[in-house]
Order: sequence, then C-alpha cells, then structure tokens
Amino acid sequence: MPRIETVPAGSTPRNQINPQETLYTIGVSARFVQVPVTVKDPDGRRVEGLLPKDFTVLENGKKQTLTYFSSDPFELSVAVLLDIGMPDVAVQKMNQSYGALVGAFSPYDEVALYTYSSTVSQVTDYTGRPERLTAALNQMKLVRGDSGGPPVLSGPFTGGPSVNGIPVGGGGAAPVNTPERESHVLNDAILRAAQDLSKRERTRRKVIIVISDGREFGSQAGYRDVLKILETRGIQVKAVVVDSGALPVFKQVEKFHIKTQGYADILPKYTSATGGGQVLTELTRNSMEEAYAQITSEARNQYTLGYVPPAAATSGRREIEVLVDRPKLKIFAKDAYYAIPSARAAPPQPTGSPE
Repeated sequence: MPRIETVPAGSTPRNQINPQETLYTIGVSARFVQVPVTVKDPDGRRVEGLLPKDFTVLENGKKQTLTYFSSDPFELSVAVLLDIGMPDVAVQKMNQSYGALVGAFSPYDEVALYTYSSTVSQVTDYTGRPERLTAALNQMKLVRGDSGGPPVLSGPFTGGPSVNGIPVGGGGAAPVNTPERESHVLNDAILRAAQDLSKRERTRRKVIIVISDGREFGSQAGYRDVLKILETRGIQVKAVVVDSGALPVFKQVEKFHIKTQGYADILPKYTSATGGGQVLTELTRNSMEEAYAQITSEARNQYTLGYVPPAAATSGRREIEVLVDRPKLKIFAKDAYYAIPSARAAPPQPTGSPE
C-alpha cells in the first residue's frame, strides 16, 4: 500500500496563494467555492508538483480568480456502501477484502458503513477507530448474497404434490406463482449517505465509496435529485464495480436499458459529475484491495482550488470547468455546484458559519 499522508487533526492545509489565510477562515464566506481536482497523465498516474499558475477555473464559461490553492492532504469523512444484493460469490469475494478496506484509511479519517439491496441500512455510525470498523466488517462476513439463478415458478419444487399441474386435494386450479420483485436501490443508498455526510464537519473532504455490481432498480429517489444533493454539499462519489458489472461485454450490453433489470450506467455518471474519477472495475480480490488504496489516496491528496465568484442574485446550478496548462493530462473535478443567493436576495440568516 502507498504511504498514507493526512494533515493531523486540528491542523489546516496551507493556502499557497495567501499563506496567512487557511481554507477554514475563507470558508466562512457563503459564496466561497471549493474545487478538489485530481490530475493524471495518459498512463493513469497522478501528476504532482503543479502550481496555482498551472490551473484555470471557468464558471459558466467565465474565468475565476483563485484565492485558495493547496496540495496538502485532507482528512476524510467516508460513507462506504456495500451492495449485498449481488450474487453470493461476489458478496463473499467482497467480504474477503475487508481487511484491505480498513487499512486504506488513515488515523484521522472517519468512516461509516451502509448496506443496500432492496432497502438501505446503516451498519455503523462514523468512527475513526479501526478496531470498531474491523469488528463491524467481521460481522458483515456472515451476510450471504443472492443464490443466483432464475426464480422457480413451476414444477416439483414449488409446493406440495400435484397431478398434471393440479394440486392433490386442491380446488382444481393450478397455482399461480409470482416471483419476488428484485430491487437494487443504489440511488436511495447514495442519497442516505449524502444526507448523513452533510452533517459532518465542513473542514473534511466528504466521499461516498460504492462497492457494487453497479445495478440500479427500484429506488424512490431519481438520479438528478440525488446529484443535486451531492453538488450542493460538495460530496464525491467513487466506485469499485465487481462481478458481472466489471465484464467488458456486460458493460456494452447494459448501455441498453432493460425494463426488468434496471440501469447499470448510473455509477459512472455519479463519479464523473462529482469529480470522483473513473469507476474502477475489478474482478479479483487482489485488484479490489488495490482499488481501495487507490481511491482513498486520490481523495486525500487532491489539489484543492478555491475562489469567490461574483455575487448571484438568485441561486442555481453553475457549471465548472478546470483546465491545466499541460498537454495530454486528464482532469477530474466536479461538473457544477449550486450557488447561494446574494445577501440582497437571500432572507436574513442567523450569525455563524453558513451551511
């Protein structure tokens, strides 16, 4: 695993533009926009050593003046979403990788665990104690996934004895069996995690890590509504896609929505829009363990850009584009944020840091 570097608790990342100002004093401004950025070379390696002059930030196409820049690591608040609705072989492979998942976090990070399939459950509250996280994940190893195979709707395994499909001693009518509706409420799980992350300290970088086959089906929340929450709260989504979702053929097939199977292209949309980077598709236990370390390292060690845009008369979604003055580099940053109305347009607010 790469060496974990995190700013110690109680300290603040340096502002390399205005060294006398920290992120947290600037962040008192309701209009301050923070943009975490990951920059990679064509081979996928993280590019380090960039300076403020190398970056250009556009908001709705207009260049912004950077007032904050830091390449220091941040403390993380992380919600880990475990998909237990996958086939059991995939769930057991995920279970075997939990040791590496715990090891991917630093002593200054805080982590909460959630599971989802047809419903969403919070397994642990946010904790920075690895022993508590390990104990919870050890209990998770007892969870079994889907047994696989199509539902049995007829035949000798559906009920009692029958002759020519008619139950013996019955009323003469063949039984009608309806398969239980299968759900994979990925949108609802991300929404629940985002709502809880919104309550964590604003000084932490907030990340949702999804470990799943990528299917979404049956959520009450829609993608656009969940994305608005993520963009409003500055939360990144990162993902490790396993099992059938990691197969190239499956990914091509799932570009077409199958009504009874839901969607499999939601996770890449979330990660791209929130600056979480590319979805990591992993088939083996070792590759999953390496993915955990990569995800947390990238989230912790991003460049952090900040600026104060012109006052907005009304709130609304504003698009962001980050450019780097170097050729052939890949830039991962959030697509947009939701502006807060100017003081003249907004109702009076209580004193203190705005949320």
